[in-house]
Amino acid sequence: MDSNVYNNLSERDIIFIRRIAARIHRSGLVTPAIFFLELTKPLALIGSHGMIFFGPIINAFINTEGYYKAAELFEEPANVELLIREIEKLEDDLTHA
Repeated sequence: MDSNVYNNLSERDIIFIRRIAARIHRSGLVTPAIFFLELTKPLALIGSHGMIFFGPIINAFINTEGYYKAAELFEEPANVELLIREIEKLEDDLTHA
């Protein structure tokens, strides 16, 4: 893994991304999630701004812990790539165990 990606993130950010990857992996939707993330990676900035715009509406109905943290982190396509790699790592660990 490119250590430069990790250097730009705090330990809390890396843990947050790994927690999201684990949640996706547990859901069993690894392939659709990776496909969706790869497809939307070039639009990360626009998606992040959309999340911020709709945040008050979403938070009014659903208690979303880490919603704005996710919007901030996934503004960078490199962080989306990191999430994809973490999901793939979990899947590889399961496959080769």
